[in-house]
Amino acid sequence: MKTVVIDGVTVQLASPDLIDQNWVGNMDVLNQLMACWVLVHPSDLPLNPRLIGRPGVGKTTLACAAARVLDKPTYIFQATMDTRPEDLLITPVISESGKIKYVASAIVTAMLEGGIAILDEGNRMGEKSWASLAPLLDHRRYIESIVAGIKIKASPEFRFCATMNEDASTYEIPEYIQSRLQPQIYIDFADADEELEILRANLPFAPREILNYVVSFLQKAHSADEPFSVRDGINITRLVLKLGVSREFIQREGESFTVDEKRLRELLHDAVMGILGDDALRYLA
Repeated sequence: MKTVVIDGVTVQLASPDLIDQNWVGNMDVLNQLMACWVLVHPSDLPLNPRLIGRPGVGKTTLACAAARVLDKPTYIFQATMDTRPEDLLITPVISESGKIKYVASAIVTAMLEGGIAILDEGNRMGEKSWASLAPLLDHRRYIESIVAGIKIKASPEFRFCATMNEDASTYEIPEYIQSRLQPQIYIDFADADEELEILRANLPFAPREILNYVVSFLQKAHSADEPFSVRDGINITRLVLKLGVSREFIQREGESFTVDEKRLRELLHDAVMGILGDDALRYLA
């Protein structure tokens, strides 16, 4: 593992998240996000956007895709209700030799390596943890680790964004943090053509007739303001294929599949029920 020495303290860095994803769908939100990170003058600073939307609409995928376009290493920190300030910054651990060593979080590693930090589901985190990031998210661009006794300045190449579920907040985000997490970029459900494109990108081997059924199901659910996302659609499609192959209703021929049309609705019924429950069956065509 890579280490750096800061003010005489050796810090072990985290490994980047190797996520090979492209953004499929509304390109406007990708362009908005990348614009937030552009510097228009040597004295300019990047913005720290909030990506907001329902679970499964692709907020983290969007951020990873932007990092890939910019050819920057990506570091994802998964926030929870139990996230502590030291979890976000530097954590002391006991090494194999019995000595204390200091391990940088994904966010601090991104700061040092000039990468992109994605704070995932930041609305699950309490104010005390957010407060530890306040100086990083304004013009100061540093963090201070009380545990390790060091202050770390972010690389000029460092970029940050946070994802938040608009319908699953655990804590209110403090106003002084909200003012540092701007702008807000909303990711909505995709339209039918975009959802079909997303499903095909994630499941290129899936028969078109199955994808069309799943897209139709998702669009009807969206119209009824159900929270079902394209992530659910991907999982439903996977389960349809697995059930179909195991029951021999779907035959694999090389890299393609042949579907027994008479059995397809039965497979869709069982897959939707297994992924989303009985109430979701009303949206099947």
